[in-house]
Amino acid sequence: MRLTTDLFDFNLPPELIAQHPSERRDESRLLVVHRKEKRWEHRTFSELPEWLRAGDILFRNNAAVIPARLHAKRPTGGAVECLLLTRVRPNVENEWWCLLKPGRKLPVGAQFGRDEYFTATVLEKRSDGTARVSFSTSGNIPITQIAEKIGDVPLPPYIVRNGSSDERAADLSRYQTVYADKSKVVAAAAPTAGLHFTPELLQRLGANGVDFAEVTLHVGLGTFKPIEVENVTEHPMHREMYEMPAVTQEKLFSPKGRRIAVGTTSMRSIEDFLRNHQKAEATPYVTETDIFIYPPYSFSGVEAMITNFHQPRSTLLCLVSAFLCPGSTDGIELLKEIYADAIARRYRFFSYGDAMLLL
Repeated sequence: MRLTTDLFDFNLPPELIAQHPSERRDESRLLVVHRKEKRWEHRTFSELPEWLRAGDILFRNNAAVIPARLHAKRPTGGAVECLLLTRVRPNVENEWWCLLKPGRKLPVGAQFGRDEYFTATVLEKRSDGTARVSFSTSGNIPITQIAEKIGDVPLPPYIVRNGSSDERAADLSRYQTVYADKSKVVAAAAPTAGLHFTPELLQRLGANGVDFAEVTLHVGLGTFKPIEVENVTEHPMHREMYEMPAVTQEKLFSPKGRRIAVGTTSMRSIEDFLRNHQKAEATPYVTETDIFIYPPYSFSGVEAMITNFHQPRSTLLCLVSAFLCPGSTDGIELLKEIYADAIARRYRFFSYGDAMLLL
């Protein structure tokens, strides 16, 4: 079967693109898919414990989202928007790959800044439009700490905001998982499958014997990049860094129950790790991955998955269709049926939308 990109396309009414999250995180709807039986049912996320059992392990991405959109000025007074993407090197706080607007007016050597907070210098420009930027701050404070004070949440382009302080405050809270590790402020986008969890729901799961394991994938804006080539296999996959702690590695190789990925970011981290390892290491594993999962992929280490509803023609849609029917391309048509039903039932789509549980 030739994997053309139009196989992963569908029509979505614009009003189903969620502009705000549900009032309470676990009030989101949950479409539960029983993959072997090719059937599904409609529930709410708060009912998740009904489907999990003692010994199951939820592998979740604990990356915290940076309020990464910084507004600044050039020495001439011209406005600059700088979007922090990823650190150039993991242990260097103030040198980042960024997206700059207006990029044409900011060549190598150009400077911009914001009074009292930072000055920045463009060190390098790449063909993909990103720029390597060095930041100078008072006392060499990490630019991420500056961003916490003055930055805007890097919401995806399909979410529209009016710039009000109330909306900024709401997004700072809700475009972040409740288990995000504040020592790992590394993501330019939220691992959105985790946005549905509440502290109370996590407590219920833990009391039922469900275990948790952390991975840290530095989510980049490439997650929103559509597939623009005709043949899916020719899509240039973006690279993202991830961290796999030693204790998480042990749980991957010695699970007591099902290994359940919370989101595509956790899934990609696990699959990349397992294709490069036969056993757990005694130390954390840190690397970059450009793993691209599409049908007919066979999975190495995940038995179930929680995910949101994804954009047409996206790499995330490819991954979910592969997981529906591992080792086959049958998941493509099955996913279309599931999505058509979700649209008919007015599910809410994308980052602030509803969720799926694939069993």
